[in-house]
Amino acid sequence: MPQVFKIGPYFVYFWANEGLPIEPIHVHIAEGKPKIDGTKVWITKAGKCLLANNNSRIPNHVLNNLLRIIETRTFEIIRKWEEMFGRLDFYC
Repeated sequence: MPQVFKIGPYFVYFWANEGLPIEPIHVHIAEGKPKIDGTKVWITKAGKCLLANNNSRIPNHVLNNLLRIIETRTFEIIRKWEEMFGRLDFYC
């Protein structure tokens, strides 16, 4: 699981195998280390975050802060996604 960046104890990461066809751009978040059931966040064309699920059960006040930080770094996420997967699609 390629780490995009870390925010305190939380990893923001991609799965190396996103399936075929590759899903639209998104990141996963998990505390401690990347996990298969991490929280999933779509990145929108407007550079915003859309919560797909909170499987990691991150407390809402922490999750809201993480989402704000992720939104400020969407250009970095997009660049890394394109480098890794060679294409870019958005959920919305």
